[in-house]
Amino acid sequence: MRNKQPKLPPPYAAETKDARLAGTFEVLVPVPDRNKPHKVPLQFASLNEAEAWLHSADGRETIADILKDAAKRS
Repeated sequence: MRNKQPKLPPPYAAETKDARLAGTFEVLVPVPDRNKPHKVPLQFASLNEAEAWLHSADGRETIADILKDAAKRS
């Protein structure tokens, strides 16, 4: 029987929990061996803007950099 590695959920956009930035959205990237997802240091006015950035070339590059840095640290 094979040992299956659990897959990480994909990056996602969610409303910012910080009260100082109420009404904005952020992109969160689940990282292996970390309990909390890593936050992308950008704020978006709407959920659609955050999801559009997530699927853009710049978003994919930033997410790849975050996962690459996380792999170096573990």
